[in-house]
Amino acid sequence: MSGKVKAMAPVEEVDISAARYEPLLLRAPRLTGFPLRAFVWLLESPLLGPIVTSVLKKQNNMTQMLQHTVIPDRPMFFPEFPPQEPEQGVVILGEDRDPVERVEEALQCLTPYDPSGRFTSSYEKNPFLYWKIRDFAHAYRSGITTPSAVAEHVIAGVEEWNNKKPPMPMLIYFDADDLRKQANASTKRFEQGSPISVLDGIFFAIKDDIDCFPYPSKSATTFFDKIRPVEKDAVLVARLRKCGVIFIGKANMHELGIGVTGNNPNYGTVRNPHSIDRYTGASSSGPAALVSSGLCSAAIGTDAGGSVRIPSSLCGIVGLKTTFRRTDMTGVLCDAGTAAVASPLTASVEDSMLVYSALAGCRPMDKLTLRPLPLCVPNLVSSENNDILQSVKVGKYTEWFHDVSDIEISNTCEDALSLLRNTFGCQIEEIILPELLEMRTAHLVTIGSEGFCQLNAHYQEGRRTEMTLDTRGSLALFGSFTSADYVASQRLRRRMMYYHMEAFRKVDVIATPTTGITAPRIPPSALKGESDYIVSAKLMQFIVAGNLLGFPAITVPVGHDKQGLPIGLQLIGRPWGEASLLRVASAVEELCLKRRNRPSTFYDILQT
Repeated sequence: MSGKVKAMAPVEEVDISAARYEPLLLRAPRLTGFPLRAFVWLLESPLLGPIVTSVLKKQNNMTQMLQHTVIPDRPMFFPEFPPQEPEQGVVILGEDRDPVERVEEALQCLTPYDPSGRFTSSYEKNPFLYWKIRDFAHAYRSGITTPSAVAEHVIAGVEEWNNKKPPMPMLIYFDADDLRKQANASTKRFEQGSPISVLDGIFFAIKDDIDCFPYPSKSATTFFDKIRPVEKDAVLVARLRKCGVIFIGKANMHELGIGVTGNNPNYGTVRNPHSIDRYTGASSSGPAALVSSGLCSAAIGTDAGGSVRIPSSLCGIVGLKTTFRRTDMTGVLCDAGTAAVASPLTASVEDSMLVYSALAGCRPMDKLTLRPLPLCVPNLVSSENNDILQSVKVGKYTEWFHDVSDIEISNTCEDALSLLRNTFGCQIEEIILPELLEMRTAHLVTIGSEGFCQLNAHYQEGRRTEMTLDTRGSLALFGSFTSADYVASQRLRRRMMYYHMEAFRKVDVIATPTTGITAPRIPPSALKGESDYIVSAKLMQFIVAGNLLGFPAITVPVGHDKQGLPIGLQLIGRPWGEASLLRVASAVEELCLKRRNRPSTFYDILQT
């Protein structure tokens, strides 16, 4: 090879032990106001746009990586998983069973519920962080309160926070009358002694890119509901509705999911309940803030680039990203992509387990192509639970693990792993994951190209002028990717799958901090639009494998930095390994519970 061209060795011939970690050095301007508008104008210019995008890609080594490198491996156009061994110590739920039956089965796998102290005056003396789903179920069944009474607290909370200065616009669509109607129906079921499930009367928010009839799905734009009317629930929403869930409305998000801060000039930028001058993270910004602030027990978001895990981590809650296609995505706007999933955001791991058991289940075609392991949850009350935990091997790539903006983040996460090892005897194993920069580029090109393809007809028709400036800038960059760039990225995808599956030969779970920074500050100049790819890159530092390779992953709160901002530990599992992740996450959560603080902005909707 000569000149600029380099060639990669076939992935099977790479000496993984000799790989060296390369930190990300991203070059991109932070822009707001007129400079942002001018930059977007340049990007969209037929003459100047290709020049500007070419310079950006060369500065960040994308051109060399994708166009001047021979990648000998076959492309992988969606995650292809090698056969997996069944998980240990689990209860199989059965995908074809009714969601109510699955939830009841999962409920039996949790430690026995003890309401003592949680509904008495000792609550003030021994405060806990959040009401869990089982707390609401107990309160309804015991006559302590009703779903209708709780609904009034939710309505009051939404109105109060919308009127705050600055406002906290967590919902894009909210209908108090519809909420009361759902709550009254649930209340009657409890009065008649016939609640549907433990999820009956539990308040959920749905991200604005998931269909929840009769609410519109705008994907946080000003126009998308006009070109794509909602006619019925998404499949996962229908499953939750069968369990008696009450939907409070459509949650705010980063427009079209193209961003990871939550900045949205259309409906207002959602603010972090732990510090209202900070971003929540995105794109599931509204769902994370609603759960973190106590306004609902759970929310459903979508995750194609960390969009469930990033805001969950920054807001101090639990975010579960499931295996690719573990859940039927019919009725979700990002259904056509090869990296996105819809998954729960909750205040606790046990709540994630209950919600997951209700909404999961593949489409028939995905069962044929992906051959998933049976849908199951960990049996946390089994006598062998501690023995299984003791045998768990956790992988850590130390150089990558500590590549964070503040060493306090990785040290806090390392402390959580030490607690896990010292308490349960888990082994912490050193691993190496080569070509992480290539993985980031492959992920960006993949989700960018797929997202642009989905929007291209509307973009070319002139709808781009109705989008926010940062969305337009991102789409202009995505539109510059060629078919050769996309195929090269899929070749890299296969290499990344090989490296990670080699790591999973040694370990059961891979651990990282969830984000490379804690919640970034919201500059006043950013409220009308902001482009900051460097902040976005630090937020996405550790999440890419879950999306590009389709692995399940979960973020668990493990502490706070000196400013009181939450820090999350991410656990990445083998394909179809949600049960194993939930088991380890539950142990981490219990060990770190005393290190976790309730947000400064909190609304108690149970108010017993």
